[in-house]
Amino acid sequence: MVIKVFFPSCCPEAESGLLLGRWIPEQNAAVVLAIIHYPFIPGQVKQYLEQIKSVTTINVSVLGSWSSHSSRTKDNIDQFLQDLSSIFPHDFWFQLTQEKESRSVFKCQVVQQCDSKNDKENVILIHYDQRKVMLSKLHDVDSKSIGCNHNTGEEAEAITSDFAAIFDTVAKCELLFMIDKHDETPIKFTHWQSEGRETSIIVELAKQASVPVCMVLLFLVTFVLNICKSRVLNVWPLHILWSRLTTCVQLAHRLDHLQTIASSTKAQNHTEFMRKANLFVSFLIDVGLGMLLISWLYQQNRIGQLADALIPAADRKINEDSVEKSSRTLVGPFNRYCLIGWSEGLEHMGSRMGLKHIAKELEILLEWLMGAPAGLKMNKALDEVLGHFFLYHIHLWISYIHLMSPFIEMILWYVGLSACLGLTVALSIGSDIIALLTFHIYCFYVYGARIYCLKIYGLSSLWRLFRGKKWNVLRQRVDSCSYDLDQLFIGTLLFTVLLFLLPTTALYYLVFTLLRLVVVVIQGFIHLLVDLINSLPLYALGLRLCRPYVLAAGVKFHVFQKVAGKPLHLLMQINPLTYGMIIKRYRLPTYSCYPKDSWAALCKKLFIGRLIYPWKRRNEKQD
Repeated sequence: MVIKVFFPSCCPEAESGLLLGRWIPEQNAAVVLAIIHYPFIPGQVKQYLEQIKSVTTINVSVLGSWSSHSSRTKDNIDQFLQDLSSIFPHDFWFQLTQEKESRSVFKCQVVQQCDSKNDKENVILIHYDQRKVMLSKLHDVDSKSIGCNHNTGEEAEAITSDFAAIFDTVAKCELLFMIDKHDETPIKFTHWQSEGRETSIIVELAKQASVPVCMVLLFLVTFVLNICKSRVLNVWPLHILWSRLTTCVQLAHRLDHLQTIASSTKAQNHTEFMRKANLFVSFLIDVGLGMLLISWLYQQNRIGQLADALIPAADRKINEDSVEKSSRTLVGPFNRYCLIGWSEGLEHMGSRMGLKHIAKELEILLEWLMGAPAGLKMNKALDEVLGHFFLYHIHLWISYIHLMSPFIEMILWYVGLSACLGLTVALSIGSDIIALLTFHIYCFYVYGARIYCLKIYGLSSLWRLFRGKKWNVLRQRVDSCSYDLDQLFIGTLLFTVLLFLLPTTALYYLVFTLLRLVVVVIQGFIHLLVDLINSLPLYALGLRLCRPYVLAAGVKFHVFQKVAGKPLHLLMQINPLTYGMIIKRYRLPTYSCYPKDSWAALCKKLFIGRLIYPWKRRNEKQD
């Protein structure tokens, strides 16, 4: 039988005494937690062990004796320590004796109740860093990895479940490590904090100040949430508005985070503690990035420069994007207009442009679509109707920009202050501003998509009429049907009219869909950045960077000392979790208010003319 003895790496310098620890019979392992120095009173040691057992629920006992080389030179107490096995009865009594040649090499004898001794080769001494093991949390991994380095003679083995009891024993006995040499106690110990407890004045002050701060913060957050959930703000139009604005959704998400952080309930387990810590660090970094954004915006009059560039950019976005997309798909004389418009945009980006000049460019674009774009022959009557219809909406948009232009700078000045709530809130407001400034593009896209979708469904229905089929609404399937001559004649006329009008409608739908996709891609990138800040486990990643041993995936062993006739000495080290595993395990949940369509579903919606909404709907049907 091979017996494993886990010995703290801080204890070889300890004076002679008793080995205090836990015996784990399932693994034939003994975990040494501390060494009790001589002199001591056995009755006081037993009383202290009972206190440790009642608090930690760990069966802590005296495992054996420790004989230091420096203590033996002063006073021969080896026999006295060996005789204590009758006072502290145990299945196995370990006698560790430090060698004179090397302090890291021990002679180990295991004495059973029948006073028989096992061979020395049957004992493996494993040195472990007590501080790292106590502060670490061992995680379950899916597979075990075993590796061996033949060049250096080091053997490594990643184990998770087998060593959970060792990690749990050291972690639960934290009370034992709170006694150091400065405390006036009748029993003196040697462990990783025996020279002095590891603490920080800043941490202690933060703990004292966090209680009243959390109480005030929890009261304010609860008050705000109760106001937001009131019936006055949940009436029909306001409820839809709050659920569609990205800013409101992000604020509600952050309020839930603050409520979790400020909760007075203590974390019950490691997962809940890590979630609270990740939320707290994510909120702090978010606010810090927001303050950096504020300091950048309010320097050198950048708010005014942004207001000067925003109005022309919003005003001419439909023009520039439509020209760019049209030039990629439709080769025609409009390429010269693309180059001229791009050069003028670079020249006048920092100053307010004349709205008449922008309106003239938009009129040229619509006149190009109303004519023969790329040499295509369109239906003249429908082309003029659609062109004048969209031109009227462009003039309405220009009037809207005229009315808003005096207030743009003031609005941006106050909106910039919202960054103090976090960078994610500022990005959400930016996404909503983009949605408002491109509302005319959304309207054009909806108009074009509805007309195109109507013709597609009309053509598909009339195509079924030619084949003697019809759509059964009740059974949701295609059934056979017989039509008379008049129905076939009218269906033929309607099919011909819709088929020849389809290219004109499809051209407008294509142009405005490309414009809409550009806006959706920009908003999607902003939403992706917001979700990244909200979901990244920054505290766990910081631990992996600064203290990788805290989040442990397993352990590995290196040969520490291998001397003939002596027990094998191994050094246990902690394998940290990889960054990918940390993100997978501790990733924070985010609000999923955006649709997650596959590429095939997205292409199908674009082909048949269904609307692409930037939010998730209650049902799957988009029309």
